Amino acid sequence: MNTLIELSHQSSGFFLFVVFITSLMIGSFLNVVIHRLPIMMERGFKAEYEAYTKGEEIPPADPFNLAKPDSACPSCGHRIRAWENIPVLSYLILKGQCAGCGAAISARYPLVELATAVLSMLAAWHFGPGLQAVAAVIVVWFLVPLIMIDLDHMLLPDQLTLPLLWFGLLLSLETVFIDAQGAIIGAAAGYLSLWSVYWLFKIITGKEGMGYGDFKLLAALGAFTGWQGLPVIIILSSVVGAVVGIMLQLRRKPDGDMAIPFGPYLAVAGFIALLYKQPIIDTYLHWVLS
Repeated sequence: MNTLIELSHQSSGFFLFVVFITSLMIGSFLNVVIHRLPIMMERGFKAEYEAYTKGEEIPPADPFNLAKPDSACPSCGHRIRAWENIPVLSYLILKGQCAGCGAAISARYPLVELATAVLSMLAAWHFGPGLQAVAAVIVVWFLVPLIMIDLDHMLLPDQLTLPLLWFGLLLSLETVFIDAQGAIIGAAAGYLSLWSVYWLFKIITGKEGMGYGDFKLLAALGAFTGWQGLPVIIILSSVVGAVVGIMLQLRRKPDGDMAIPFGPYLAVAGFIALLYKQPIIDTYLHWVLS
């Protein structure tokens, strides 16, 4: 382990290689998280409801968590073997088909793995070998499943947003990105800003414009970037969200009701702010003051 750390410090190329390979494997696990965590939450809610209404806990069915049951083809039940689960490579070897029945395997699985690896490597390259890079890579590992789950289910699970928030606050004790005061203010301001918008929108329209998961995600991002990064995140996410929203509105049916998840835009903007907050702020101030 010490040898790996020494090599990482001596060679940035080796460090990036380790980050890329590790993140590919993590990306494979994140595919499991993206698929199973919402199902686990739904089953948990149902179990709690049944226990509350019937006054007794119902014995759980077959175990369903991030480890069990083993991964299998949804079409034929073929159990995925180790060599069939190598990130990206197995998909290419199998030509995107199940080894058991030949059913098509969604391309999103290797894409999630690649996206996790590429974004992690970008973060590691930006900060260079050290604690900042490791922390930024872990942030990527949280943001990728949050983006995908919100796109699939309009949901930002507390199981991901709250650990990310606490991770940012704990890092501030060592001033990895910002100091503790900045992280606390950033987290509080992030939560309260969207919370205020939520209630203002609800009072005016009687509708809910976003979910509480968005508040928690922005609070978590604020713990990493401080309050100074929040305007960057909010402006970037709002502009991109508005453009995408307008495009979707133009394509939807006249009588259709459309909801757009805001979490993915927050997550992408938060990643950009984590890496490039200061250059963006400096460029803006230079443009305004010049």
